Amino acid sequence: MAEVVSVRFRTAGKLYYFDPCDFEIKKGNHVIVETARGMEYGTVIGERREVAEENIVRPLKPIIRLATEEDDAKEQENLAIREDAYKICKEKIAKHALPMKLVEAEYTFDRKKLMFYFTADNRIDFRELVKDLAAVFKTRIELRQIGVRDEIKLLGGVGTCGREFCCHSYLHEFAPVSIKMAKEQNLSLNPANVSGVCGRLMCCLKNEEETYEELNRTMPNVGDTVSTNDGYKGEVVSVNVLRQKVRVVIEVKDEKEVREYNSSELSFKKNGRKEKEVLSDEDRKALELLEKQEREDIIETEREQEEEAKEIYGKDAGREKKRPEKKKDFDNANKGSKPKEKKEWRDKKGESGKGEKNNNPNAGKKNHNGHYHNNRRESRPRPNGEE
Repeated sequence: MAEVVSVRFRTAGKLYYFDPCDFEIKKGNHVIVETARGMEYGTVIGERREVAEENIVRPLKPIIRLATEEDDAKEQENLAIREDAYKICKEKIAKHALPMKLVEAEYTFDRKKLMFYFTADNRIDFRELVKDLAAVFKTRIELRQIGVRDEIKLLGGVGTCGREFCCHSYLHEFAPVSIKMAKEQNLSLNPANVSGVCGRLMCCLKNEEETYEELNRTMPNVGDTVSTNDGYKGEVVSVNVLRQKVRVVIEVKDEKEVREYNSSELSFKKNGRKEKEVLSDEDRKALELLEKQEREDIIETEREQEEEAKEIYGKDAGREKKRPEKKKDFDNANKGSKPKEKKEWRDKKGESGKGEKNNNPNAGKKNHNGHYHNNRRESRPRPNGEE
């Protein structure tokens, strides 16, 4: 066990553990911490507590100091000047006619690195853009491609419920969401009704999933035949899961009557859950696409979090996480092409490790894994500002 405090660097961002040293730190305090990318300004989210060793990345980096008034003023200045950096980068993107959407600019606390977050449909060659930006800002430049969910998390906004987006207000990690959750909560399966502003399944579907699963265990489905405690048999026409109420059509003296019962007053055989509405082929395909995108987004978000963890803790961060297992599962689900190509390549190299002469006419061209398409390119400008 080790004593730590939890720190985050942006609103609803991922939590990182740091050594509190001898400081009297309380929740809400601003602190200056040492990270792999330099000094950073963060907010304490969790006070001192003991955490198991397997949940800690060693060596545990220390809290340098509690933020002073000068530190607070510098952080506010960084937030102000990043607006100018955002505008300049947007102009440079337009100048180079790159098909990318700039989302946000961010300085590290010591201004040794300037990061730009963007979205794009495909990988972008932005080497010339990096050179232009490095010449203007005279600092290290990093362009990072993010997904649509991360874009909404950074920008924020208000959802259809009238509240601030969960991902921007408190949700520091995305949880897997599925169409099954919407079915369990008796929601309309129209893709427009179960997807958020980002175009993915709403994160809030996860919030009440366990509650609905527990409540649905004691409830019949619409269309089931039930026996009531007053001696009647009938068909279920509607259910109220939260109130545990069931409306049943029964036959009394050759007349049909609708009565409401508590679920505890009924006996029935639990059948599989039925869809209340018939989906069109278009809606069904749209829902399947949403679930597929959901899985891809979770994998991409985990990769981004690992990259960020390496920048905070150092190069060895994330090795103890469960990421490799999930990646293995993803690779097993997509067997066919890449593993086979790698095996053939190894066979060609032979035991000596030296490759044979390659007669492929495309051998000199860069592929999608080459440096040419690296979407996390950094620039270290020379003293004169040129690459």
